[in-house]
Amino acid sequence: MGSSSSSDGAGTGELTSIAVDHGGLLETKLEPASSYWTTERDGAVKLRMEATGPAADTPITVHQMFQRTIQCFGDRPALAQKKDGVWETITYREYHQQCRAAAKSFLKLGLERYHGVGILGFNSPQWFIADVGAIMAGGFAVGIYTTNSPEACQYVAGDSNANILVVENHRQLAKILQIQHQLPHLKAIVQYQDELKERRPNLYTWKEFIQLGADVPDAQLDDIIASQKANQCCILIYTSGTTGQPKGAMLSHDNLTWVVKQACKVLNFVDQEVLISYLPLSHVAAQVVDLWLPIFSGGTTYFADPDALKGSLITTLREVRPTGFLGVPRVWEKIQERMKALGAKSSLIQRKVAAWAKSIGLQASYNRMNGISSMPWGYTLANILVFRRVHAALGLDRCTRCYSGAAPIMRDTLEFFMSLNLPVLELYGMSESSGPHTMCVPSAFRIMSTGKEIPGCRTQIYRPVEDGTGEICFWGRHIFMGYLNMEEKTKEALDEEGWLHSGDLGKHDKDGYLYITGRIKELIITAGGENIPPIPIEDAIKEELPIISNAMLIGDKMKFLSMLLTLKCKVDADTGDPKDELTPEAVEFCQRLGSSATRVSEVVSAKDPAVYQAIQEGLERVNRRATSNAQRVQKWSVLGRDFSVSGGELGPTLKLKRPVVLKMYKEEIENFYKD
Repeated sequence: MGSSSSSDGAGTGELTSIAVDHGGLLETKLEPASSYWTTERDGAVKLRMEATGPAADTPITVHQMFQRTIQCFGDRPALAQKKDGVWETITYREYHQQCRAAAKSFLKLGLERYHGVGILGFNSPQWFIADVGAIMAGGFAVGIYTTNSPEACQYVAGDSNANILVVENHRQLAKILQIQHQLPHLKAIVQYQDELKERRPNLYTWKEFIQLGADVPDAQLDDIIASQKANQCCILIYTSGTTGQPKGAMLSHDNLTWVVKQACKVLNFVDQEVLISYLPLSHVAAQVVDLWLPIFSGGTTYFADPDALKGSLITTLREVRPTGFLGVPRVWEKIQERMKALGAKSSLIQRKVAAWAKSIGLQASYNRMNGISSMPWGYTLANILVFRRVHAALGLDRCTRCYSGAAPIMRDTLEFFMSLNLPVLELYGMSESSGPHTMCVPSAFRIMSTGKEIPGCRTQIYRPVEDGTGEICFWGRHIFMGYLNMEEKTKEALDEEGWLHSGDLGKHDKDGYLYITGRIKELIITAGGENIPPIPIEDAIKEELPIISNAMLIGDKMKFLSMLLTLKCKVDADTGDPKDELTPEAVEFCQRLGSSATRVSEVVSAKDPAVYQAIQEGLERVNRRATSNAQRVQKWSVLGRDFSVSGGELGPTLKLKRPVVLKMYKEEIENFYKD
């Protein structure tokens, strides 16, 4: 792969970056480095710089980026949170001051250089302020998934040498209190919501914490900020640990500041953008979109309620009316299901008008995708009667960029939103690429494609087979520094020339659009030796059968394929647990078959003949389209409970945890293969 690698000359410490700081021009040299990777917390790396183009941009630190924002957008609203039914905002100048106050308090509590500040809680201004403040103070900002067990929290806090843990409330605090004796580096805990239920040494409310550093001299903090180099680590993004212990991906100042600059160019973030923060900030996508993109562009981040994914998100969308919106596939699917359920209650005339408008909307979206400027006949009327009203009802009437990421999304869902004149575009990246690597944009997209590389990045398809499919490899200034304390894992991810091997399979079309076909580790290799990517088969079955919520293909090292299925059901708004009640869409599906079932248990316990027959017929339709006999599903089972985050089958971004499901339903799976 050497023919496409970047020049080795740049990034050795000879370049300088200049930004305006409190006292004037601050010149920061890069830390000398000889390698593209490191696993040392105080290490530095060469940057993948080039002589011209975006990859030649001057490297800057997070603080230098923030300083530019203060100069350009200091009085703009930065963060907005609802209190007692009213949205309260703070400006970028106030935001920066609070980050400095937090940084001084971290220093007062004994935060050491290159040590972690773990943040465990739902999205809030305090989460952002703690994150940026930790970086200013010379530590690492470390997001911890709110769904983590105490043991998982202990691993991340221990691995990052966390000196301070910032937790949301007593529920999260209780996890830390269980394991704090196993954290030798821990010096203090800060709780940022609610009053403390009990007083303990080195435990502080947010108000107490933010005042702690009042007597720390500004000069002390400024010296630490000035000593930071763009090619040193500032945040750790921990993988979810589905296939082993979580890995701490080390991201440098340059990784963040460079990638957000390029992403803002691609997204055309030029005005006062409005975004909603609700996805887990421990995940790189949410952190880059919610926290770092607005800092670069001067946008405003509104914080959703903690129960956003349990139903309140639509209310927030209507109130905030964002200009851009990122959802994981399950979020878009839930909106689709809700809209279908509402549509089913409409009058016959309303349904006919909606169907007419959606056919026009789908054609119009495909026209745009294919570069056809003309719109179908009736488009203007459909826009007035249906599209505008739907967009307003969803709170997306100002939204010019709807995105899906973190997992594959089904064609059916994409076409549903295209039919509403609201294309959902895909983007693709990893923690190890500091977020985005390829993106579709409204003016250049392909359905089911993740788009083209952001400027200054490159993609190679490693060891492609006949149809062009191979492992996707990345190159660019956004490639991570390495995994903290994990040299072997780092060497597995980064080859000798510095290319990041994603572990994903994909290919380009003739126009350069990237399509993801699966993951190498998820490939099912049957007993007959055939390699089968599971996602296309799973998606095909979900599209055939609107009653199916989740589908997981089984068959590694087996003689044939089988599948675990779950039914669409309502979700408990407080706990997020799946209920026994079927969704309105699922009930309607049953009724069309002549079944009176309204609960999951009614379908599964009696193996409802009508529903099971419909599932079998749907599977047979998918099987008929299979490219080989080995890709046909021969046995299946409907589980009595849908997959969920609380149940352990889904990760924080609602991605299927295959190893967990295999273990949980081992007996069910073994029954498929009994003679």
